[in-house]
Amino acid sequence: MIETREVISEKVVLIGVITQHQDIDKANEYLDELEFLTSTAGGVPVKRFLQKLEKPNPKTFIGTGKLDEVKTFIDANTIGTAVFDDELSPAQLRNIERVLDCKILDRTNLILDIFAGRAQTSSAKTQVELAQYEYLLPRLTRMWTHLDKQKGGIGMRGPGETEIETDRRIIRDKITLLKKKLQTIDKQMAVQRKNRGKMVRVALVGYTNVGKSTLMNLISKSEVFAENKLFATLDTTVRKVVVKNVPFLLTDTVGFIRKLPTQLVESFKSTLDEVREADLLIHVVDISHPNFEDHIESVNKILNEIESANKPTIMVFNKIDAYTHETIDEDDLITIKSKVHYTLEDWKNTWMNDLEKKACFISAVKKQNIENFKDMVYDDVIKIHSKIFPYNNFLY
Repeated sequence: MIETREVISEKVVLIGVITQHQDIDKANEYLDELEFLTSTAGGVPVKRFLQKLEKPNPKTFIGTGKLDEVKTFIDANTIGTAVFDDELSPAQLRNIERVLDCKILDRTNLILDIFAGRAQTSSAKTQVELAQYEYLLPRLTRMWTHLDKQKGGIGMRGPGETEIETDRRIIRDKITLLKKKLQTIDKQMAVQRKNRGKMVRVALVGYTNVGKSTLMNLISKSEVFAENKLFATLDTTVRKVVVKNVPFLLTDTVGFIRKLPTQLVESFKSTLDEVREADLLIHVVDISHPNFEDHIESVNKILNEIESANKPTIMVFNKIDAYTHETIDEDDLITIKSKVHYTLEDWKNTWMNDLEKKACFISAVKKQNIENFKDMVYDDVIKIHSKIFPYNNFLY
């Protein structure tokens, strides 16, 4: 399916819009994330372009004047790729490419490319390939003229780099075959889940790069791949964990992200089934990130979409060792205290204090408050086990 090759770093410009639904702070925050995604894919972001519009231009996403400005910069600085922060329509892609005459990627294509590079198992590779073909199908006309000029690089780790064997009929046939393959994989994974015995299932969920895999390694004493990049973990990992002589199954799942491509949500159904079938969720949050509340909202939205939002949940606020806040001088009578000034104790007395779900504050890297976290997991696992397996008690 996807050829994963060594990628030579290529210079990239990032392009976003400020709209009535996305103010300048939010637009910059999304571009921060897009920059991280670009770096993860092997690109080097060199400049950002933002334009204030009532809504994105249906023909070229940004206005023609701004597009000319981008073109001038690209030509003057030998830029190979322009990445847009929203999914572009096939028409927008064609029109933009005519003007910029370089590789054009959108957020969806970029995320799919990262997934393509990270997939290791047959299941993950099949799921990513299906999502890529479904993204590619309505864009075939653009892609082939495009690929004549550009070979390799970020956004190109996808199907169809070789020949024009990718006409619409063949693509549809491939999609049909991949869906059948996934159905077989789904059945195999369902059997595996049924054969795991009478143990409580616990799933780690959260935004990408919040430290789920680090926490998994810590409490399961396993070696799950973890690094400071988006989507470092793509393949679902299940480990048997024992806390205070109580065994349970712990699953590390793919991280969520805002504007997650719908193709991926659908194709990763079997992965998300691990969350759907979990008895307890551990929602890991990077509290050191300035927009962690938005991350919580994004994760909850996806959990709601897969009908898992009402499961018993422990909120784990990770990376307390990296948390920082601004201070207010005692003599400063003008500055009003806001969230940027909150200490961890201040946060605990906000909406977090009213959470129906349990919450704890830890550092997985520094191993801070891990015993408190384990106590919470232990209490919930015992409670859930006695409820769903009343005749299969633990031996203490």
